[in-house]
Amino acid sequence: MTTLNADPQELAKFSELAHRWWDPESEFRPLHEINPLRLDWIDQQARLAGKRVVDIGCGGGILSDSMARRGANVLGIDLAGKALKVAQLHAMEAGTGNVEYREIAAEALAAEMPAQFDVVTCMEMLEHVPEPASVVRACSTLVKPGGWVFYSTINRNAKAFLLAIVGAEYVLRMLPRGTHEYARFIRPSELAQYCRDAGLEPQTTRGMEYNPLTQRYTLSSDTGVNYLLACRKDA
Repeated sequence: MTTLNADPQELAKFSELAHRWWDPESEFRPLHEINPLRLDWIDQQARLAGKRVVDIGCGGGILSDSMARRGANVLGIDLAGKALKVAQLHAMEAGTGNVEYREIAAEALAAEMPAQFDVVTCMEMLEHVPEPASVVRACSTLVKPGGWVFYSTINRNAKAFLLAIVGAEYVLRMLPRGTHEYARFIRPSELAQYCRDAGLEPQTTRGMEYNPLTQRYTLSSDTGVNYLLACRKDA
């Protein structure tokens, strides 16, 4: 019997907040605000229109829905059942076609649908699972040779601790306390190594910075806190 690569407490935490996923003023406000940046960055490189995409750890479907609106055929997967129901309900209410959702682990989907996707996205999820390298291997299995895999997560250093936990959760209260656990943050070099070990070649990284004065997010070259990594599967 295989153990599930998921933390029950993490799943419960996001399930409790499920009804608030699509409230842009809720705990998920940062996700709504960074989504256009993530979406444009992914689209510029992978040309989403007409592509088959799987969004791993999709939650309430914020990124999945927007990629479908760019013309991709999207499957969003998560293990938080309540969040998936919210995602499905939103797709129905918004009339978003070409997006569907399933409650399944990345590893299980990889065993079922190897090399079936042009693009794999795994955003703000790796820092919430016990074995991130296992998810990276699943991403590599799911993507077609030559396809794209995109990650976003949080660096592990003093600056990230101060800004992503102390600042975001305790001072600015942008996120609920306890959203992140410092020990689970992943350095870019570690994530790049997971990717290479899984047959993915890192292509480019970008930092995501928040300015508390303008209350805006921007992409930058500073990967000190939040960062994005784009990889391609060896052809």
